[in-house]
Amino acid sequence: MVLALGRKKQRVLIVLSILPNLFLAFLLSSDPLIILSPPHHCHLPGSSPSLEVLNASLPWEKGERPGDSGALSQCKQYANGSQSAVVDCEAGWDYNVTEGLRNNIVTEWDLVCGQYWLVPVEEVCFILGILTGCLGLGFAADRLGRSKMLLTSLALSVVFGVLVCVSPYPSLFIVMRFCLAAASAGVYLILYITRLELCEPSLRLVVTMLAGLMTVAGELLLLAVALGCQSWRGLLGAGAAPLTLFLSYGIPGVFPESPRWLLLSERSGDLSVFRERRNSTRDMRDDESFTELDSEPTSSSYPRLSFPELFRSRNIWKNMCVLGFTSFISHGISHCYSSFRGDVRGTAPSFYWTYLLSVCAGGGAWLLLWATVDRCGRRGILLLFMTMTGLASLILLGLMEYLSEAAITVFSGLGLFSSQATASLCILFTAEVMPTIIRGSGVGVVLALGCVGRLSSPLMDLRNHYGYFLDHVVLSSLALLAVLSILLLPESKRKPLPQTLGDGEQYRRPPLGRRRRDNVPLLATPNPET
Repeated sequence: MVLALGRKKQRVLIVLSILPNLFLAFLLSSDPLIILSPPHHCHLPGSSPSLEVLNASLPWEKGERPGDSGALSQCKQYANGSQSAVVDCEAGWDYNVTEGLRNNIVTEWDLVCGQYWLVPVEEVCFILGILTGCLGLGFAADRLGRSKMLLTSLALSVVFGVLVCVSPYPSLFIVMRFCLAAASAGVYLILYITRLELCEPSLRLVVTMLAGLMTVAGELLLLAVALGCQSWRGLLGAGAAPLTLFLSYGIPGVFPESPRWLLLSERSGDLSVFRERRNSTRDMRDDESFTELDSEPTSSSYPRLSFPELFRSRNIWKNMCVLGFTSFISHGISHCYSSFRGDVRGTAPSFYWTYLLSVCAGGGAWLLLWATVDRCGRRGILLLFMTMTGLASLILLGLMEYLSEAAITVFSGLGLFSSQATASLCILFTAEVMPTIIRGSGVGVVLALGCVGRLSSPLMDLRNHYGYFLDHVVLSSLALLAVLSILLLPESKRKPLPQTLGDGEQYRRPPLGRRRRDNVPLLATPNPET
């Protein structure tokens, strides 16, 4: 790196890159509230039918799990008040909303019973939208610049956020949610890599931790706003509207382009602005001045992305595959811990308990990463958390018949905590070992593989959680394989970010032990003359 921002300007830009995470959480983490299906039954005459009326009008359905006595049907009713024939609900449904939003897409459009399949489809399309945004906008950020794509993604997030809020039909809502997820994921990704490129090695972990805690605060604020507004349209509007304020980043001088990207993009006009400002304040002891780190390259020495060279960069591909595989496992196995108690015991915890446990586990994971990663290294802590994830799964699967409710809760919380820590550290690790010239694409690929892992959750919902045990066993086995693959990763603790493909190729795994060198040549023969 040639030019670095002064200390005060650097801190201002870091704060500006962290603030949007508070409202991005409204757009990227609101799905559990929007699609929560409350208890319901067929609509019956009267405002609040008594228990006797319900028993006389609704058939009793047996439970699907052993020990489950069953409950009144949610999708059937007796025909014409006679218990001789059972028909589907004829006049809609009544909902008993006790948790979450009083009005979400399920209650507004009656996405229950025969229409329930639209809920997992919405989840799948939302995750595929995040995957598309990570891949497409990450690649565009490497080619066109961080600042341009950030403003484009912000503008698209605002536009599609408004369109989602006014969607009149489920089909249009699903399409708009796909587009909103892609744009919001692009904002998150571009801010993530720009934030790291603004930091020196000693600040990268702290700044990333603060951004993660800002996202956790946004998720907690999301729940508070949901309890206040009680409408899914108002909830999404509360997340999309504040993003219009961040369009001011497009004002010249407010949020400039990443100097690291400029050094590799041959944008001489943009670079001259940084040079002139640095030269004008070189003799001033001002924190906003630029400082020179290394010698400046000439205009002919800027490296370009060579796709043949990229395909031959085996070490970069190896690091990306290992981190992508680990991200896939850690994101995919998280939902197994959240729903394990309900799958095994048939007594799922309340929505608030599950939501707060997941959010607090994410916040605790960031705090523990901040306390350990700079001391013990990225690779060692990633290996530790991946091992904890696998062990928690093995204990739950192997001893689930002997564990009490409290023990299941403890080990599920431990697995959820370690899997979230692994997922968070994977993204930071990827951003540090990928060179600047492909950092957006590399981090986007790893995030996209994490989205592939997350697809297992709505697919299990679509099958009504049939096969949950096999799904958990497969992911647990792959987690143990991921533990071995992490040993192939390099260590990036307090090392400068690589700029070019050649720099990225130099990030190799440190030797596990010292190699002994023997300077005595083999098959040595004595000299006859001596």
